[in-house]
This record gives sequence, structure tokens and C-alpha cells, in this order.
Amino acid sequence: MPISWNEIRKRAIEFSQEWHNATRENAEAQSFYNDFFNVFGISRRRVATFEEPVKKLGDKRGRMDLFWKGMLLVEQKSAGKNLAKAKAQALDYFPHLQEEELPRYLLVSDFQHFQLYDLEQGTEAAFKLKDLHKNVEHFGFIAGYHKREFKDQDPVNIQASELMGRLHDQLKDAGYEGEDLELFLVRLLFCLFADDTGIFEKDIFIQFIEQRTREDGSGLGGRLAHLFQTLNKPYAKRAKTLDEDLARFPYINGALFERPLPIAAFNSPMRAALLRACYFNWSFISPAIFGSLFQSVMDRQKRRGIGAHYTTEQNILKVIRPLFLDALEAEFAKVKHNRNRLLEFHEKLGTLRFFDPACGCGNFLIIAYRELRELEIRVLKTLHRQEQRVLDASALSCIDVDQFYGIELEEFPARIAEVALWLMDHQMNMKLSEAFGHYYARIPLRKAAHIVHGNALTLDWAAVLPPADSVTLLGNPPFVGKKEQTKEQKRDLMAVLEGVKGAGVLDYVAGWYIKAASYIQGTAIRCGYVSTNSISQGE
Repeated sequence: MPISWNEIRKRAIEFSQEWHNATRENAEAQSFYNDFFNVFGISRRRVATFEEPVKKLGDKRGRMDLFWKGMLLVEQKSAGKNLAKAKAQALDYFPHLQEEELPRYLLVSDFQHFQLYDLEQGTEAAFKLKDLHKNVEHFGFIAGYHKREFKDQDPVNIQASELMGRLHDQLKDAGYEGEDLELFLVRLLFCLFADDTGIFEKDIFIQFIEQRTREDGSGLGGRLAHLFQTLNKPYAKRAKTLDEDLARFPYINGALFERPLPIAAFNSPMRAALLRACYFNWSFISPAIFGSLFQSVMDRQKRRGIGAHYTTEQNILKVIRPLFLDALEAEFAKVKHNRNRLLEFHEKLGTLRFFDPACGCGNFLIIAYRELRELEIRVLKTLHRQEQRVLDASALSCIDVDQFYGIELEEFPARIAEVALWLMDHQMNMKLSEAFGHYYARIPLRKAAHIVHGNALTLDWAAVLPPADSVTLLGNPPFVGKKEQTKEQKRDLMAVLEGVKGAGVLDYVAGWYIKAASYIQGTAIRCGYVSTNSISQGE
């Protein structure tokens, strides 16, 4: 688990004092970086290697001073050496690294000066050793903290889709398919995400695959089945003789690992595909695109068009801002100078309920949850800005995923929505941890979003979530013109619009408007859908 920022800053000061006289690369570099990683609560031996051989341009060969696959490359020099040349030397190593090995960060140093380059964002941070404690946030990725803005068509999301797509294709070609394959891949992605974000002890999943499974892939399916079983078992109920490497994994719960799955038969290329996915940094994946990524994984032809499979964040915000978020922001601005009223406002945030009756993979619910948690963090900072002590983040938040409800026709997207909300919850818990200096993770998973697998036009919405003033109805229901509707869709729409003259010409989406109008009667519930003029045009 990531240690708190307060502890990291304390260690950084001690590190700077310990190494303020370091000058010689050959004599001191390795001890320097062993201690440096310890500042962030990570053993360097678990994630990075020294003097990793690599081919350079031409026939030359070199050695990378420190290399963490997919994450960090360090070029270390003795005191006073030219760091611009050090950077150029480090970049010479890149052409012969595998795609999945390319680091996001490049660090050059002469012990007393640091220059850290974020090669993805194109940013640079330069500072002296004595100021390390003021700049530790730049190295949050070492401890497991990550800050990232996500875009709808982010190349990182596409790369992730392709990595999982290759594994999906190989498993399917081997005869592992259907719902079993879908759930198997969801579990794998959860483990990959957990390995990079602090849900698991850092990198224990990749080490488990690398060190405890054979190169030919035989036995890998059985090892994964045993792992999934372990993740579903409380510590007290685990066998005393359980393999130590399995015993390191936390109890997850949350129904994700409950159902037994057939054991997948892996071969060498399939194991290699899984390892390539392990080397990718999954902390950079937005949970808002998580489900759409998986839908694209299932279709080989659509993997590079993820944006076509989900409502963009821009359009989601166009709905949720005027629907509820702007009003909450205005209320916060009005009460933030009155502590008692601000406490009441915070309690109110924990009573709100959000309902998407056509939720798909949960994009609307995920973005709404993120924005609500962002607002809560601002509320908490205002409430506790005078506090000098480290606060227990777990006692601060009153918002959880069980405030979110949905209906989805297909089972796989419904399950994806649940998992994606857990992942967004973890990211927001990390943000809360950063704000208050105390690590907070809701593990094991005790609460879940209420995602119902069923037909929204035939279900009683009040049975999913009883209507009340605290509910907000939102989403992007399916638009299907009268000529494109299937017999089943026409039947369902007519059941909703029974007795309405001319209803047969309406777009399929009209059913959600009629159901919403009925649901909100006698309440102050507000409703907002992504809409086009097909709701009112034509006949």
C-alpha cells in the first residue's frame, strides 16, 4: 500500500541529509537509488534493475543505470557532469526497447541535481537534492499515486485495448469463450489495475506470473484459478499452508471473484501476451472508458474506435452539470463560510442517489461519481483546512458507490459497470489520501453499485430504486428509428405506450421518456438524458 505523503516528505528530508555529500557515480549510485526508492516505501529490487544491458544505435551496446520496465529509466552521473548529455545518452537506449518496455519517465541526476521528464505529458521538473521533500509529488508514481487527465481517444486507452485484445483472441481461438471469457478478462484487468494502483502490494501480480508460472504456459490457468479463489477468501478462512506468494494478495470480495470459472489452458504465446499486459501501466487507464475498452476488446474490428462505443465525457458533462452539479457547486459556494451549514451540505452529498436506466458499461454513473467525490474533497479541505494533524481519510468520506443505480439489458456490461465504479472509487480514494496524508483504500469491497441486469422498458423502475426527492435520473438511452427497431423492441415500446395514438412511428428512445415521466410524478426528481431531435421530429 502507498505510504502517506507526510511520511514520504519526512523520509525525503532524511534522504537529502544522508546523501548531501554524494559525488561518485561508480561508488555510490546503487546505494543512492536503493535508499531513494525507500523514501517512497518501495524496495528497488522489486521493481527495477541496475546496469540492464541494451543495444544502442549501430552496433554499440550500453547499460542503463536503472531500469523499471514501462515506467522509469535513470541515467546517473557523477557530481558536476553535464545532464543534457546524460539525457541524450538515455534517449539513445529507446530505439531497441520493446513497445511495452518504453518508460514514461526519464530521470537524470548528478546526485545533487534532479531532472525528471514525463515523456508522455512533455513536462520537466528540475530541482536540487535539498529540495526533494518539496518535489516528491513528481515521483508519486513510485509509491503508487498517479495524477492524470484522460481524453476520450487517449492513445494509452487504445494501446491497452490492443493488449487485452490479443489475449482475448488467443484465449478464444483456444476454445475459451462466451461469458466465461468475459468474466475471466474482467478479473485479469482488475488484477492488472490493482497491481499498479496500490490495491495490491506493488507488482505482486506481475511477479506471481513471472516467477511462479512456467515459460511454456502450462499450469498458468490453474495458478490464476487459485489466485482468484484466494482473492475471494477472507484472511481468517485461508489455509495455514497457503503458498506464501498467494497469501500476500488481499481479500477483495465484492462478488467479482465469487463464481468458479473453467480453468483456461495457456501456452507460451498466451503467457507472453499476459506478461505484455502486465508490463503496461494500468494506472493510466480511465475507469470512465474501462467498459468501452472491454466492448472493443470483444470485437477485433472496433479496437481502434473506442470513442464510438460510449458517450464522451464532454457530452456526459453537458447533461450532469445543469442537471445537478451546477446547483451543488452553487450551494457549496453559499455555505462554505459557515461550518455548521457546510457539515449539513456534506451529509446531504451522502444521501443523494443517481439512477441510469440504460447504463451500459456505466459511463454516466462513473463520471457522476467522480465529480461528486471531487466536490466532496473540496468540501473536506474547507472543513479541515485549520487542522495541523494527519487526518484519517477513511473517516472523512461519506460518499460510496452504493449511491449509484442502473439498469442494463446485457449482463456483461452490467458487471463491467460495477467493476469500473470500484476502480473509480479507488482512484478517488487515492486523491483523498493525497489531500490528507493518510492512505485510504476500501478493501475488501463491502459496497457495490446497484446494477440490475434486465430490460428497462419492462422492469418497474420503482422496484430498482424507490422514487424520492434525493434521486437524480440520467443517462443516454438507445436511439433506434421505427424502421430499424426489431420486433422485440417494437413490442416493448408499445407496452410502454399502450393506448397512445400513432405511437408506432416514435423512436425507441421515447420509451425511456415516458417511463421517466411516470417515475418522477409527485416528486422533485430531475431527469436529464442525452437527446437529439429524433425525439420530436417527423410524423
